[in-house]
Amino acid sequence: MTKNNKVLTTIVGIAFMSALVFVGSMISIPIPTVLDVSRIHLGNIFCLLAGFMLGGAKGGFAAGLGSMLYDFTNPKYIASSPITFINKFMMGFVCGCIAGGVIRSYASAEGRAKLARLIVAAAAGALTYVALYVGKGLIEDIFFLRAEVETALLSAKVKTVTSLVNAVIAIVASVPLAVALKSGLRRAGLTRWLGGGAE
Repeated sequence: MTKNNKVLTTIVGIAFMSALVFVGSMISIPIPTVLDVSRIHLGNIFCLLAGFMLGGAKGGFAAGLGSMLYDFTNPKYIASSPITFINKFMMGFVCGCIAGGVIRSYASAEGRAKLARLIVAAAAGALTYVALYVGKGLIEDIFFLRAEVETALLSAKVKTVTSLVNAVIAIVASVPLAVALKSGLRRAGLTRWLGGGAE
């Protein structure tokens, strides 16, 4: 693969995964909290999938970009879109770094060990985001909204529950999706797209 083709493939991969993150984030169920609204949504599935398919930094960038673009569609979220980018970047980045090249070399002979690593990678990425999201909410509620600590903690509890539901959905869905997509890309002769490198 030439340098120009590699750059183009990377750009297309990031754009494609960012679009999936954006669309997945649009499919949501709002959950009211004491001070805000949390959401059950499908965006995190594709944030983890971006980490699996593109690797740590590129997958993180795609996850952050798609999520930040979603924030731009709602005036309420625009101000916090840079934080969203960082938090979602970390989600895809952690997942991609732990998964490493496992998704690219997935084989039935070592399926169980590799599947376990993919699950750990997805869980680590998802839980990293939960911690960052809930922590950000607490800081905003206490220091910017000037809420009482008890009220802020109650809001954080609701956000933690909804975030953990999102995390479970993302973990359960992203791992089999990643394995299935890898098989499809292999059949199409596009395995170089995985992780941005050669197989």
